[in-house]
Amino acid sequence: MMIHPVQLRSAQMTDLAGLIYLEQQCFDTDRISERSFRRFINKGTSSLLVFVEDYKVLGYSLVLFHQNTSMARLYSLAIDPASRGKGIANALMLACEKDALTHGVVSMRLEVHIHNNAAIALYRKFGYRDFDIYPDYYEDHGAALRMEKPLAPHLTPDVSPIPYYGQTLEFTCGPASIMMAMKSLDPNIELSRHMELRIWREATSIFMTSGHGGCSPFGLALSACHRGLRAEVYTPADAIMFIDSVRNEEKREVIRVVQEDFLAEMQQLNIPLFERHLSLADLETRFRQGAAAVVLISAYQLTGDKSPHWVVVSGFDELFVYIHEPFIDSKEGHSETTCFGIPVPRKAFDRMRFYGTSRQYATILLFQGDTHAN
Repeated sequence: MMIHPVQLRSAQMTDLAGLIYLEQQCFDTDRISERSFRRFINKGTSSLLVFVEDYKVLGYSLVLFHQNTSMARLYSLAIDPASRGKGIANALMLACEKDALTHGVVSMRLEVHIHNNAAIALYRKFGYRDFDIYPDYYEDHGAALRMEKPLAPHLTPDVSPIPYYGQTLEFTCGPASIMMAMKSLDPNIELSRHMELRIWREATSIFMTSGHGGCSPFGLALSACHRGLRAEVYTPADAIMFIDSVRNEEKREVIRVVQEDFLAEMQQLNIPLFERHLSLADLETRFRQGAAAVVLISAYQLTGDKSPHWVVVSGFDELFVYIHEPFIDSKEGHSETTCFGIPVPRKAFDRMRFYGTSRQYATILLFQGDTHAN
């Protein structure tokens, strides 16, 4: 009797032909390309496992990790049609979840075609719950059912009161974050790309290292107040935001003048400016009292990019701060699902809240229109 060796292991370059064949057999649209498979095999921010029998790839699972967070995305699961019903999908699901836990992941999310009943049944059997529907998600215009499972059930986050809006340009993280915060307080506000760019024009500090300018906390707070909300800003008044990365003195002077103008208008509108770093404990308290929080972070902690970056806080629990990341890195296989409610360990989030060698910081709290929280 011939013995057929069975392996469940990380994918190797020698598996590439088998992975491409599987993709062709299992999916009519939205196939992963050979180039992408090569990247996933070599990249540390993903886990590509294969089930191999008699030297043939019969199934794979692909999980994407979000840098410095505790959430992952089950991006794809494929089983050779001729080998289904043999427990391969179960084995891969167990293995990829176990592997995710070794990476410090506490929550797994996925999208599945709303008409893929077999896959939906499998995921529900493994404890995944529906939490949203993403319309017109696939190439055939089919909707995606969005599902999630806490891999450590006691760490399940509260339901976020913050809606999601992804930035449409690389320099509009500030407007996208402030828009999410505004919408959470005033559901009548309509989020759109027109608003995103309008707020960017209102709030930009004009110059950065090159290209388009970044948004200052003062400009973002003013944009929210112009739309009927109230704001508090926590940052030094004499710290010219982002100026350290600008070497041209003429451009530096423009940033100073713009900031002076922002501060003068804030004073006219009685927008409180607190020249101190808001502690994480105080931030959580204000959030639970109903404030929406937009925070400047170092993007390096999330994406490896050293640029300053705005995010909005979407929740807290005992071990994590949850954020909506407005930047959707589609080149890395990310989607709104992987950027919504990202769990970040508390200590890591506190480290993120300082930018650059001068350790600049800024937090904007927004409130409903009539009164500030005490």
